[in-house]
Amino acid sequence: RFTPLPMPTLPEPISALIVALGKLPGIGPRSAERLALHLVQSEAGVVRQLAEALVHARERIQFCTTCGALTEQVPCAICADARRDASLVCVVERAVDILSIEKAQSYRGKFHVLGGKISPLNGVGPEDLRIAELEQRLAGETIQEVVLALPTDVEGDATSFYLAKRLAAQVVKVTR
Repeated sequence: RFTPLPMPTLPEPISALIVALGKLPGIGPRSAERLALHLVQSEAGVVRQLAEALVHARERIQFCTTCGALTEQVPCAICADARRDASLVCVVERAVDILSIEKAQSYRGKFHVLGGKISPLNGVGPEDLRIAELEQRLAGETIQEVVLALPTDVEGDATSFYLAKRLAAQVVKVTR
């Protein structure tokens, strides 16, 4: 009679690596396992270089205190660029959204990162976003137009509506 053997388990360090990699966005359990197994079988120098790059990036990258973009120096290169149109500010949800707009090479203004969108179900209200910082910029800079470039989902639409209404009191044009 055939008795199946118990499934071999992975050593704990590999299992821990799989769990850690699985926490990354877009990495499911199978991808995490493939990455972990690849890494533990790679040359130590390659893995060390990856680990150092991760730590280096995390230690050196910060948010621009003006716009909220990811940067190595403050202010970021976009905020510091005098050739950009300072009268135009594009409001985005996340810092990475700036990259998408910049790749199109058609926008020459500045940016403002909200850091999220209004989502009562997830406990995110207007006070949790960088709206006060945007209002401070409107008061202190010569901004004439705010372009809302938020997602077109329910939360993005609600956030855009809220911002348009809140910024209506300012002497600034709000477009979407």
